[in-house]
Amino acid sequence: MDPITFGVLTISDTCYNDRSKDRSGPRLVSQIMQAFRNAQVVASVVPDENSLIQSELRQWINREEVRIIFTTGGTGLAPRDVTPEATKPLLDKECPQLMTAITLASLKKTTFAALSRGVCGIAGNTLILNFPGSEKAVSECFETVKDLLPHALHLINDDVALVQRTHAQVQGTETVEAQIHVCPHQTGVGDGRDRHSPFPMLPISVVMDIIFGVVQRTTCLDDDIWKTTSPVNIPPFRASIKDGYAMKSTGFSGSKRVVGFVAAGDAPCAQPLQEDECFKINTGAPLPDQADCVVQVEDTLLVSRDKHGEESLVEIMVEPKPQLDVRPIGHDLRIHDSIFPITDSSPVVIQSLLSSVGISKSLPKPKVALVSTGSELLAPGELPVPGKVYDSNATMLEELLLYFGFNCVRTVVLSDNLPETKRSLVQLFEKVEFVISTGGVSMGDKDFIKTALEELNFKIHCGRVNMKPGKPMTFASKDNMCFFGLPGNPVSAFVTFHLFALPAIRWSAGWERTKCPLATIQVKLSQDLILDPRPEYVRASVTSKNGKLYASVNGNQISSRLQSIAGADVLVHLPARSSECFKATAGESYPASVLRYDFISKYE
Repeated sequence: MDPITFGVLTISDTCYNDRSKDRSGPRLVSQIMQAFRNAQVVASVVPDENSLIQSELRQWINREEVRIIFTTGGTGLAPRDVTPEATKPLLDKECPQLMTAITLASLKKTTFAALSRGVCGIAGNTLILNFPGSEKAVSECFETVKDLLPHALHLINDDVALVQRTHAQVQGTETVEAQIHVCPHQTGVGDGRDRHSPFPMLPISVVMDIIFGVVQRTTCLDDDIWKTTSPVNIPPFRASIKDGYAMKSTGFSGSKRVVGFVAAGDAPCAQPLQEDECFKINTGAPLPDQADCVVQVEDTLLVSRDKHGEESLVEIMVEPKPQLDVRPIGHDLRIHDSIFPITDSSPVVIQSLLSSVGISKSLPKPKVALVSTGSELLAPGELPVPGKVYDSNATMLEELLLYFGFNCVRTVVLSDNLPETKRSLVQLFEKVEFVISTGGVSMGDKDFIKTALEELNFKIHCGRVNMKPGKPMTFASKDNMCFFGLPGNPVSAFVTFHLFALPAIRWSAGWERTKCPLATIQVKLSQDLILDPRPEYVRASVTSKNGKLYASVNGNQISSRLQSIAGADVLVHLPARSSECFKATAGESYPASVLRYDFISKYE
């Protein structure tokens, strides 16, 4: 069967506002990829709004390659459940019996299935099916219809020969070849000679949705930190905003005797104060009890000093006004006010604001261990050995963790040995929540990582990603333990750490989802680039020319050449090659992920 592009549309106000709560969409994508080796998936999330649902559906219907669309959510009886109403006007033909089959199968699981109002039908050459919003219901509905989908598409396409063969098989007069539905675990001939990976190649967006859905957040940031209120007023006294002279505003301008000096840190002064008197005062110092304004030093003239050299008489050049340059008690923050006006997971922000009200708190960070696999690895500093190479991945990843504010608890180098790999993973996960491994996740005879994970009862959510470099990137989990298997080639490890592992660690640490991935900017290419069949992330340096950003690719992009990260400011996102477009042209704009804080190398 030719490649099929599926659309998965999650319809939910809640999931639209926080995609980490979307369970049914990623589950459906995973089942599609497992059921159809030749599948591609586009996925999106929209709120329960009729017009927005229809707009997204129309875009997919108009794309010739999108042949089947599953919606999940919005099929119930609640006031905002409008998925059927949004879908029906787009249909050229309804398929009520297909929905009846889904309903009958669902009713065998639960009587609550009777409350679902989904519809099925054909829009142009696209089959649309409404599924309920729960992860369990989506899984059951898909299992009901998955074997019907190839024949349904043959009928919609008017593929007469294939339709006749299927009918003959149903009537017992012919056997249809197994090419209609091919399980990815039995690709090719489906026996021991099969050399293909058993893992479907998932789109990056789908992998990210899976990661955010699986990784558990650090709850103390959500529940404790953001609800913290101030135990003190800031400032706790009336404070001077300027260096100048504190006085009574009723005393007018003119000459005033300097009767004292108040520095920051001094206790508030209760000394009586006359209208022709003032105190010299520093910024941040408490106002004397009887003063109600401060005149900055720039608006005064020094008239005389006493025998000790201290100021004794000054000329006030402006009229003093009540509360001039004075911060009242609690001006910045009052007792019982929330310390955090908005959620901001930056450790700099959190620790600074807590310190400002006298709170000292240790913020938990995810514990991360690094593993390098390969019997060929030497540690930096060891003498060269024939057949061996130096391990740069562990050093690179440890430095990246530190750069982004996280610590590496432990670094381990493993030989290509399955029992040792299993034993080390068990020991590491007793101490950490994340293990990031490099190497051992591809198709080599000594690539034991995935086997070790499966034997340790980890669930492998992703075994391949549709990207370059980094296709073998693996993500697995068990309880609150998360494993990232990055490819062994240094550049592949560099790219996949930034795109997958770092956002997951940030999410676990309590960051907002929108802040977890690297920041993205638009850059113009400085040269033509041939596109790869897979979406590619190329390392490039950035030059600012008249306020516009240009990206220049850093030499040979082969995944083993670590030198391409030198001077790399961004990862430019290049699309996959298509029949319509085989190259990215100089001057065209593309999104780029920012790798470093100082991401502009040159200004011209």
